[in-house]
Amino acid sequence: MTTTPVAGRTTTVAARATDLSKIYGQGETQVVALDRVSVEFRQAEFTAIMGPSGSGKSTLMHCVAGLDSFSSGSVRIGETELGSLKDKALTKLRRDKIGFIFQAFNLLPTLTALENITLPMDIAGRKPDKQWLDTVIRMVSLADRLSHRPSQLSGGQQQRVAVARALASRPDIIFGDEPTGNLDSRSGAEVLGFLRNSVRELGQTVVMVTHDPVAAAYADRVVFLADGRLVDELYQPTSEGVLDFMRQFPGGNPQTTEFDAKGRTS
Repeated sequence: MTTTPVAGRTTTVAARATDLSKIYGQGETQVVALDRVSVEFRQAEFTAIMGPSGSGKSTLMHCVAGLDSFSSGSVRIGETELGSLKDKALTKLRRDKIGFIFQAFNLLPTLTALENITLPMDIAGRKPDKQWLDTVIRMVSLADRLSHRPSQLSGGQQQRVAVARALASRPDIIFGDEPTGNLDSRSGAEVLGFLRNSVRELGQTVVMVTHDPVAAAYADRVVFLADGRLVDELYQPTSEGVLDFMRQFPGGNPQTTEFDAKGRTS
């Protein structure tokens, strides 16, 4: 099923996992969430991570993003090995090099949209690049909502704020964990379009966990996990192609992996 990468695609690696394993518990209660996974995420590429429930897709993202520890193997963001970092250095790397977008918008209710967007840089004591910030705000169509607080924004607008917050510091890589999970189809499509455009127009690198074939079709590449192992990858995906692939491996019947026949979440 693996297809050939598009000619001219960048070969510079933004993040890399090598023989990555994550094990919970011991003895009879032991669960292997990741089983020697090796995968690269290239710069200026939009990658979706997919797999059945329990396949390890969120665990992989959390380990590569420095949000969770791993049992063995290696994770690098650029040339930095995460396993060698102490807590303070890891916190600084996440703040300076990584952007995050979650299913829950994680906005502070007392701050305006603009204050939420610049919050990570404010905490770090850094001033935003005004030209870049204006570009990001324009791309996510928030210019007329910057003074609004989250309670005054729709769910889609709140997630646009979260996207802008992730982009504002111009991180090396952005991780999204089901970023459209709380949105209706129209708002979800808008957010996915912004993420895709941030890759194509701004040169960002995006890695997104999703169980939705329609969402995955916005990516340049999809990597598939099953039982904690990387089983294949697909370039230039379509929702139909992703759905067909998910049916092919054990546990991949759409009825058991939260997909319906139309490729939408059930």
